[in-house]
Amino acid sequence: MYRWLIHGRAALVAVMLLSAVSAFAASKKGEDKNVRAVQGTVTDADDNPVDGAIVQLRNSKTLQIRSFITKDHGNYYFHGLNPDIDYELQANYQGASSAAKTLSSFDSRKQAVINLKLSKK
Repeated sequence: MYRWLIHGRAALVAVMLLSAVSAFAASKKGEDKNVRAVQGTVTDADDNPVDGAIVQLRNSKTLQIRSFITKDHGNYYFHGLNPDIDYELQANYQGASSAAKTLSSFDSRKQAVINLKLSKK
């Protein structure tokens, strides 16, 4: 009987450990549902990609601004965004600016694409 009690406790501990691991994994998956990203390309007035443009992302709730300097082919990327908040994007390069565009909380895409076009000075 003592052996059965030890094996029963070991099985119970194993089941509890598996349950905890499963719950943790499920919570990690749930976290992914609560974030989104936005990416795009910054182009000049002639539709040429602009390397080195500064893209600013403004959180409409906290007014916090994040910046990204475009890489090869004028690409930018912001991740870890809250899907319940609107964000405003704008690009600047050597005095030229793009129109401000909004990533709305009503936009349900997890990976939004918003391209920005600079107007001539």
